[in-house]
Amino acid sequence: MASIIKKHLNQLKLFENMVLESILNYERISSNPFYIFILGFIYSSIAILISLVMFKSQASLVMVFLTAFACFHYMFYTIKNEEMNDLLIEKETKLLKAHSKVILMFLMLFLGFFISFTLWALILPDNISSSLFSVQYQTIGSLNSEITGNAIMSSYGVSIFLNNIKVLLFCIIFSFLYGAGAIFILTWNASVGGAFIGQFIKTRLLVYSSGHSVLLGLVRYLPHGILEMGAYFVGALAGGIISVAVIRKDFSNKNFFRILFDSSELIIIAIFILFIATIVEIYITPNLVILIS
Repeated sequence: MASIIKKHLNQLKLFENMVLESILNYERISSNPFYIFILGFIYSSIAILISLVMFKSQASLVMVFLTAFACFHYMFYTIKNEEMNDLLIEKETKLLKAHSKVILMFLMLFLGFFISFTLWALILPDNISSSLFSVQYQTIGSLNSEITGNAIMSSYGVSIFLNNIKVLLFCIIFSFLYGAGAIFILTWNASVGGAFIGQFIKTRLLVYSSGHSVLLGLVRYLPHGILEMGAYFVGALAGGIISVAVIRKDFSNKNFFRILFDSSELIIIAIFILFIATIVEIYITPNLVILIS
């Protein structure tokens, strides 16, 4: 065990000379979730500005790529550290507690993205906003069409849950194949959510005050959205942990079975969270919007 841990620590040290590591100090981030929220906000804002200036015709996708790329190192570093925790922490409850802290960090990163995309969708002129979020608006339109059709068929809840499971599977697969690849899917979701809420708030500004409109927009998305993103990050962590274990050839020893068990447990937890999120989206979120309206 000691030799394995030493090997893992040496591998983590390979990242010490990278530029981003001097910015994204893991210990500092772990002790202050607000710090990673600010980083998410700043990185996504910088990505938006670069996309508008240099890649205007493809800004919708380029800003997602640049945002995710800036945070890829943090995601990968964190997943590597959590895989090492699987070897160091034997008690399952303590291990899940350690994972929960990481999920909180990832959620703060997502919130930074989401608030940034929402704010830019609100403050930019309509012509620039429409161009910047053109692909996101197309996706929103497609989702709205599917929701209308499924509501008629009385299968709205099933459709939402199955769609969320599909996204979860993609997060697991992307993390397994690319280490921290799920950050691209989650950044895309943040951009779609931000564009949707920005658009939602703009339409409500015609009727309500600015504070009331913003509150309505956040309530329309965040109650179920945070649960969904939490589930996706749990799945991404599970896929990433298995990926790192395979890369390190941990499957050649008994520790791999512990890693598989832990990852399977995380996936089950993610599915359960998505089930709760579906119930919240169908029964709680609409009632909250009506209450606040």
